[in-house]
Amino acid sequence: MNYTDINAKTVDSWVQNGWEWGRPISHETFEKAKNGEWGVYLTPTKIVPHEWFGEMRGKKILGLASGGGQQIPVFTALGADCTVLDYSQEQLARERLVAQREGYAVEIVRGDMTQPLPFADESFDLVFHPVSNCYVEDVQHVWDECFRVLRPGGRLLAGMDNGLNFLFDDVGTLPLTVSNPLPFNPLRGSRAELERMVAQGEGVQFSHSLEEQLGGQLKAGFLLRDLFEDRDPEGSGLLRDFAPQYIATLAEKPAAPGPEMGK
Repeated sequence: MNYTDINAKTVDSWVQNGWEWGRPISHETFEKAKNGEWGVYLTPTKIVPHEWFGEMRGKKILGLASGGGQQIPVFTALGADCTVLDYSQEQLARERLVAQREGYAVEIVRGDMTQPLPFADESFDLVFHPVSNCYVEDVQHVWDECFRVLRPGGRLLAGMDNGLNFLFDDVGTLPLTVSNPLPFNPLRGSRAELERMVAQGEGVQFSHSLEEQLGGQLKAGFLLRDLFEDRDPEGSGLLRDFAPQYIATLAEKPAAPGPEMGK
């Protein structure tokens, strides 16, 4: 079993046990979105600015690793044409539940973002990608594929972990003890740590440098337009009191090819 299979099963178990990011929105929330009252998350606590999306009606949106029946229903209520890709069967089941309940069509794809995305070039106007590349070893592949499937002028909205959560052994108690070098990669480190993560139901997780995260988007060809930082919710650990642990970015695929670097 490869690490993405382990992670898919891990997420399934989290959702079955009531994971926050696997709880579908209510009918009332869906109706509010239809009336223009809405908010979605790329990171744990901050609502994404509405201006990052632009006009939603008629847009083709890909929710990348965005199952769970939380964001895609909102985008549909706002008039977008949505596709969601996730490798968790349970997350996709929540998407079907909301779509059936509210009576709308959505393309639901079970897929692995570590592989080439099963979509043609320039298929989407917007990719919405909440914090999830901490379950992916090669982030550059994800950015490259996002760039490929977006139309010129299309937007990538992405949430990501900045790595600090992986630096310390236990973020719930003081003193905080540094235990892992960054970037953290259990596939290249201690076999015992990998086995511990899997045994404790954490899945196989990775940290990534800002060079990989922000620099990787630029390397793929994106223009970085805006960003914000975020922290874990209150009561979820002490590290949030000392530093933000997440970043969200708004990037854009240029409407026309830019000059080659160095020219």
